[in-house]
Amino acid sequence: MADPPVGLAERARAFALVLPAGAAFSHLTAARLWGFPISAQMESDERLHVMVDGADRRIRRQGVVAHRGLDCRETALVEGLLTVGISDTWVDLGELTGLGNPVGLDDLIVAGDAAAQLLGDVSPLRDAVLRRVRPRGKLMLLPALRMVRLGAESGMETRVRLLFVRAGLPEPELNGLVWTARGKLLGRADMLWRSRRVTAEYQGARFHSAPDQKRRDRRRLQGFRADGWRVGEIWADDMRTPEARRDCVLRFARLLRVSEDSLNLDACEPPFFSQEYWEAMLDRRARRRHQQRLVTR
Repeated sequence: MADPPVGLAERARAFALVLPAGAAFSHLTAARLWGFPISAQMESDERLHVMVDGADRRIRRQGVVAHRGLDCRETALVEGLLTVGISDTWVDLGELTGLGNPVGLDDLIVAGDAAAQLLGDVSPLRDAVLRRVRPRGKLMLLPALRMVRLGAESGMETRVRLLFVRAGLPEPELNGLVWTARGKLLGRADMLWRSRRVTAEYQGARFHSAPDQKRRDRRRLQGFRADGWRVGEIWADDMRTPEARRDCVLRFARLLRVSEDSLNLDACEPPFFSQEYWEAMLDRRARRRHQQRLVTR
């Protein structure tokens, strides 16, 4: 090439020319090609992840991570590139969890919500985990799977939902339609608690910064309020610091009329590892110390 390829798809398309027949893009590369929201830490891994079948066809090139196991995964074309399928890609992200790795518990839940939205169901993710004999990252994948929901349309919507639920607020309905008593459609709410007539709107810059969209959002929220709904808005700054997250939870507790005494504000800090992962790691360390004591006796 006369000029270096720009962007993930162009880089992958260029590299595909020298891949073995049947090789597919996988892991973080597949997640990005499918459009999963990924964290800054995951984004910083600019290597291309590729996968071949169980045969010994090693790929050694700078900037490339090679994996084997394609023969037990589904594949599909994404932007003309052979890519590991959606549910298998989500399970493969479990391999990138753990100490020193870029994928955390909430990253898996965010990716799981996005995968479920693409598939229209959560069950393919569960099936993909169960198909693996001993999936790497199982102690992160299974707890993440329990928190995956259908309906989230952005990574930040997922992170806000997790913040609310962990702090002790009722779990919201995702992107539900709001109607008046006479059957007039007022619009769709990012999150809503229907029985309490409360909605939450995440005002992300990506989707809500254009002037026309701002006007539509304003009219929609005015319609909610005129019909007696209590509306709370959430901005990126509400998620940046522990103090901001606590204030956000308290603001919605007041809207939902949830007692502050019933909240767990310490849970506003998102965990990077699951409880199951921590317990297993501590157990391994305890057994290792015990074995070392036996050796030194």
